Amino acid sequence: MNAVDLVPTERDTLVGYTRDIERPEALFASWDEAQRSAAEAYRRAIEDLQGEAFRRLIRALRDDPAALQAMKTAAADEIVYAVLRHHNILKPSLRERVEAALDGVRPMLASHGGDVELVSVRPPSIEVRFTGACDGCPASALTFHAGVKKAVEEACPEITDILQVKESGAGANDSVRFVSPFALGAVDGWHLVCRLDEIPQGGMLRQVVGGENVILSRQGAVVSCFQNACAHLGLEIDGGAVEDSIATCPWHGFRYDLASGECLTASEVQLQPHMVRLIGNRVEVRLAK
Repeated sequence: MNAVDLVPTERDTLVGYTRDIERPEALFASWDEAQRSAAEAYRRAIEDLQGEAFRRLIRALRDDPAALQAMKTAAADEIVYAVLRHHNILKPSLRERVEAALDGVRPMLASHGGDVELVSVRPPSIEVRFTGACDGCPASALTFHAGVKKAVEEACPEITDILQVKESGAGANDSVRFVSPFALGAVDGWHLVCRLDEIPQGGMLRQVVGGENVILSRQGAVVSCFQNACAHLGLEIDGGAVEDSIATCPWHGFRYDLASGECLTASEVQLQPHMVRLIGNRVEVRLAK
């Protein structure tokens, strides 16, 4: 919630408080160092006293279930939340932590004339949108994976699904998640293959895409797609056993990690990967040339 979301009386009150704070701050700027130091010490003493009072009040009331619920309701108020956060009584909200993570990559985006916008937070998922020069940039998929996605995952491990909304006002059904970061600038050639829920978790789904025989696997929110051909003799592997995302070729026992395509039997070979992207619940594949 921000000032424009408040009803007029609340908005006027918030604006009034802000102005009351800004007036003495402007005055302090004209004081000499000794005067500013004295004012700062006085401010810290008052804030420390207020913070301790809040903590004692909360400790006295939190054992009462009704009072605890009332405090949680009160903390949802924008001003109450801001004051309690200022005193480090409340931990930063998930949205705050996500925004802080995005702030960490914004200077890099700004250097290229772009920015990133947090569209929604629905744990364990969030939606973000690139703006400015980053919107539609061929390198946006790399920026998304190496910058935004990495920053959010490190700051908020409870967020496991990070979606990139491509157009303003797009909802969840229009969210694009580039599962294959090497699919840079791949605008054409995408084939709709299946729904996400049709791919077994940690298992294997055989499909024919553009005349090619491929296999798809899902590990959490990540989908992989490979040519359905063992790197040993090129025989189909979809008839083999799959356990914990490890597929075993039914012909000669070569084992593959379906998340990466790596051959666990002979490290010098691997499955041929194809590009994957998700649009909402739709899985699309672009065949490697």
